[in-house]
Amino acid sequence: MSAFPERAKVVIVGLGGIVGASVAHHLIERGWDDIVGIDKSGIPTDIGSTAHASDFCYCTSHDLLSTWCTMYSVDFYEKMGHYSRIGGLEVARVGDDERMAELKRRVDSGRAFGTNVKIISAAEAKEKFPLLEEDQIQGAMWDPDAGLVVPRSQTVAGKLVDNAVKTGRLKAFANTPALELLQENGRVTGVRTSRGTIHADHVVVCAGLWGRLIAELAGEDLPVMPVDHPLTFFGPYDEFAGTGLEIGRPLLRDQGNSAYLRDTGDPKSTEGGQIEWGYYYEKNPRLVHPREILEKDQARLSPSQRDLELDDVIEPLERAMELTPILAELGFNESHSFNGLLQTTTDGAPSMGESRKLRGLWYAVAIWVKDGPGMGKLLADWMTDGRTHIDHAGIDYARFNDFQLNEDYIYGRCEETAAKIYNPPVHPREPFGNARGIRRSPFYEREVELGGHFMELGGWERAHGYAANNHLLEKYADQVPLRENEWDSRHFWRVSNAEQLEMSADCGIINLSHFHMTDITGPDHLALMEWLCAAKIGGDGNIGKGIYTHMLDDEGMVRADFTVFRMEDRCRLVNGADAGPRDLQYMRRVAQDRGLDVTIRDVSEDYTTIGIWGPNARKNLQKVVEDPEALSVENFPFAAIRQIRIAGKTVMAFRISYVGEQGWELHMAYEDGLAVWDALRETGVIAVGVETYANSRRLEKSLRLQNADLHTQYNLYEADLARPKVKEADFRGKAKHLEYRAREHQPAMLCTLVMTDNTDSQGVARYPVGTLPVMDPETGETLIDELGRRSYTSSIAYGPSIGKNIALAYLPWDYCQVGRKLNLSYFDEIYPAEVAGVGYAPLYDPQNLKPRS
Repeated sequence: MSAFPERAKVVIVGLGGIVGASVAHHLIERGWDDIVGIDKSGIPTDIGSTAHASDFCYCTSHDLLSTWCTMYSVDFYEKMGHYSRIGGLEVARVGDDERMAELKRRVDSGRAFGTNVKIISAAEAKEKFPLLEEDQIQGAMWDPDAGLVVPRSQTVAGKLVDNAVKTGRLKAFANTPALELLQENGRVTGVRTSRGTIHADHVVVCAGLWGRLIAELAGEDLPVMPVDHPLTFFGPYDEFAGTGLEIGRPLLRDQGNSAYLRDTGDPKSTEGGQIEWGYYYEKNPRLVHPREILEKDQARLSPSQRDLELDDVIEPLERAMELTPILAELGFNESHSFNGLLQTTTDGAPSMGESRKLRGLWYAVAIWVKDGPGMGKLLADWMTDGRTHIDHAGIDYARFNDFQLNEDYIYGRCEETAAKIYNPPVHPREPFGNARGIRRSPFYEREVELGGHFMELGGWERAHGYAANNHLLEKYADQVPLRENEWDSRHFWRVSNAEQLEMSADCGIINLSHFHMTDITGPDHLALMEWLCAAKIGGDGNIGKGIYTHMLDDEGMVRADFTVFRMEDRCRLVNGADAGPRDLQYMRRVAQDRGLDVTIRDVSEDYTTIGIWGPNARKNLQKVVEDPEALSVENFPFAAIRQIRIAGKTVMAFRISYVGEQGWELHMAYEDGLAVWDALRETGVIAVGVETYANSRRLEKSLRLQNADLHTQYNLYEADLARPKVKEADFRGKAKHLEYRAREHQPAMLCTLVMTDNTDSQGVARYPVGTLPVMDPETGETLIDELGRRSYTSSIAYGPSIGKNIALAYLPWDYCQVGRKLNLSYFDEIYPAEVAGVGYAPLYDPQNLKPRS
């Protein structure tokens, strides 16, 4: 082994697993050199999850990034000669209609994101997997691209490292734990190891189960938890003796029983001559903090393979024997069975990207084998280009608020996600039960008294509707449909649609306390905002205005969407609760990189916001302000910001509307919120749930949502949010923005669609939630634009004022015609739709006269 170097450009901590090895490979592929990889044990790892992983891959996620990562990884493994594309089944048992519906929903996601999954009959499933009891299932989903990394992902990791070392760009050191992260002036400068200290420009943490311990060296935590995963083995199973196969039959997932099964091929292969049955605890999942994981010399098998008691899984195992009786016929291999540690996370996604505390420190933690190479590529691209070709907001470590990195919060949320790894199917609107009530508006108790139906975003409790308004359901009975299908109505309250209609008829107030707010001050605060924002921020003429704008990345794609309050001495960025933390970190990094003298501070909990909207908003607000005439159309122009007084409190009023009605956002100190809420309520206005604001009226007004309709796969012109003129000042992404502007037309446009018939095959009216593929009625194929981007609904909701299901979706240019007929698939049933608008095209009040009234 070569001498341990004193310096490198990059140090990878945790080189021996599939993630670390993939990161090294892809960094080299992108031109990086002078890389040093270390691991606390062997390379490839003999103690991490990669060493015991089941190594199978299914392409069945409900989001684009995860699906792409798995598909890329499958192709990557196959090109290396280490993938058996044997196919995989997911079955729904007789009586488990919820699981059958979930399989159909996965077919929708497959059409949306480009996989090849389909529904097959019980007989077809039996034909593909003869060990199955056909009468136990009602149907199945078939994924022809599912398969197994062979002989093991551990082998692939070793091969990747060996090949990287041969290039001369990587040096690998096993049995070299990281003991300390060196740092200076907010940057990582190296790693102290058991072999000595190495200085580096970048450190990448791919330490898997031990990732949190490395993050701890940087003074931060990662929202991930190792969790026990029972893997049991039964044999001998000689069906494939003499074949040399690592696996002989397709994979089988019985997720309604939270389990899977596969054979291990030829008895002479790596794990050969057995049936492997794996399970995920649905009750009382066993989480373990990495500091409690045994060391190598303390463990019977390995630190990541913990002892298993068969009694712990006997009930689901007995159910598995009903489905696949061979498990009862074979002997239980107790010595080979174990609880394998893998990782779950607080929101189901990994921690990727740059540290919140130390520049140059990167994380790639909580990534499973099926996504290892894909995530490795994304991280390498991110480090090289500052961006990835698929929007990475959902995996960016910067997405978390500080409270979400508290150890108790991490445990509670991870316990919840661990119990749902396989079962039950997770609803797109599914709320968490753990770690609730962390952030509450100053008028939260008033909302409780009104019977608020609370969901949570960014820690804020938000009422989506109020039981106190249930009487409105009778008033608007003909406009608020009953959602007969349970899935469509789950985590939805009909009263919210009635509240919207009442607001549009009269007036209502909406709790907007969830806004993430950032104050940017200092001598260079305007320089920073001018560089980051596509709209003009500077100039005396903008003082006292709210400026709706966007941040673009270097490719001119939409990175962020928010409003800037331009004040004399600062800019206040008003953002969504989920997008705000990430944008805050981004602004700080950009300011640092550009050497700007600014202070950037999260003030979200210092202020609160109430929206008041409706045709009588001005009349009602005039009842409680000290100077009613100040609210007149002449004195208070649209998009202006003015200070007003309500109940003796100073309020910053912003004349704007996200719900298509006359009115204002009222911003005030948090401690003043209750008095203002009470004063407004005393006028007789109703409280309206945030459902109207976030979904139903937003869709009727063709308004876009960051991280749903807006992301870095599309530009501002495709979203139809570009301003008529491009500002003179330079800004990030301007060159590409001008390039897109010069096009005759864009490759795609964000369009408004309406379902023209929402009745399913059972005669039930459907109200879709989630992601639906958009298809050509003639070919039945999902639409794909000239850049290879597939069409699917980015937002969808029923609009009670319009009386239709409304969706937003990017369509290829050739399909961007009003009236164009299309199809949507929902639970594997086809529904007709048509293009109602190309680009920004409100269906409610198309001329936008109401907000300006």
